[in-house]
Amino acid sequence: MDCLREIQGKQAHDPIFIEKMNTSASWRCICVPGPLIVGAGPSGLATAACLKEKGVPSVVLERSNCIASLWQLKTYDRLRLHLPKQFCELPLMGFPTDFPTYPIKQQFVDYLEAYAREFDIKPRFNETVSQAEYDATLGFWRVKSVGVNGKGTEYVCRWLVVATGENAEAVMPEMEGMGEFGGDIRHTSLYKSGEEFRGKRVLVVGCGNSGMEVCLDLCNHNARPSLVVRDTVHVLPREMLGLSTFGLSMWLLKWLPIRFVDRLLLIVTWLMLGDTARIGLDRPRLGPLELKNLSGKTPVLDVGTLANIKSGDIKVCPSIKRLKRHAVEFVNGKTENFDAIILATGYKSNVPSWLKEREMFSEKDGYPRRPFPNGWKGESGLYAVGFTKRGLLGTSMDARRIAEDIERCWKHEAKHRMAFTRSLLQQPSS
Repeated sequence: MDCLREIQGKQAHDPIFIEKMNTSASWRCICVPGPLIVGAGPSGLATAACLKEKGVPSVVLERSNCIASLWQLKTYDRLRLHLPKQFCELPLMGFPTDFPTYPIKQQFVDYLEAYAREFDIKPRFNETVSQAEYDATLGFWRVKSVGVNGKGTEYVCRWLVVATGENAEAVMPEMEGMGEFGGDIRHTSLYKSGEEFRGKRVLVVGCGNSGMEVCLDLCNHNARPSLVVRDTVHVLPREMLGLSTFGLSMWLLKWLPIRFVDRLLLIVTWLMLGDTARIGLDRPRLGPLELKNLSGKTPVLDVGTLANIKSGDIKVCPSIKRLKRHAVEFVNGKTENFDAIILATGYKSNVPSWLKEREMFSEKDGYPRRPFPNGWKGESGLYAVGFTKRGLLGTSMDARRIAEDIERCWKHEAKHRMAFTRSLLQQPSS
């Protein structure tokens, strides 16, 4: 209500603003007393929960019809967390004790839904944000969203939290001859199971965690997968020395320099997995942890794919030169026939398409310009969560910082409102 009164006061004295707010009768305007959060994935839920715990209300907008839409609608069936559950918890609520070390997809979705219930987070679903812009005249953010019925809503808020994350849109690379191929070409966001590819020759493009795991899934369903490896890649065992590789790395980094830890990881990996270069998987010059810190490129944690590459059940191929009719020509001059192509080419941020702001976010890649751990806060009440390239651990850190920062502003403004109200009550009546 205080937000509404402030806006109404400015409207009464600013005819230009009145005109801007009433440009279209088809748009309704909603004043948000607290922060507006765009995105109801783990990042948005974590921020809303941290705010709730501090007594700050928020509104969460989600373009899909459910929370964690990437996990629920755009992931393959065999997916499970690649890191142990203790490294994937959101703030203020852990996983159930009976969950396995690496929860499966449905268990993680169940956890997120229970999290939303625990903190009474009720996103406004099927609302796609088309534009968000800071109105310097008003001193508030104006966020326009469109529902499935085509009706528009403009939200006016003092704080805007961008929680659409690193995986908002699928990356679909252009390849010469795509229209000529004639077979099934799809992104991993549309891949569910290898069952529909049983007996078929499938080319998987991309050797990250998704590409490797899709190849393994295809093998398990008696398909004939090949894997395009376009770049160097670090492949590590998911566990070493009886511990999760990630957990061991985090513990060692408390005591040892990152390069020493990298050397130790690679020595143990060589003893466990052998020389991956011999099977077409060359390693980068930088170690896995140093490369992750500098570029955000995550090492692959092997869950069985390497054994299938060594046995010949998965064939490693070089980069693609062009596609032909049910065939692929590679840069080494060889051509092979395939029935389908799965693009494990990752995702990207979509922030530049809707956020009209050039200071905090890069227009090139849609990430905060300032690197971790300083990319969570911008100017004029703008925040970012889930863009750290450090998974759910980074998300939790951002969510806590944002909630603490907004809480300070919230309490400061509440104190001013209270003082103003007292002064009005103490004025003698004429």
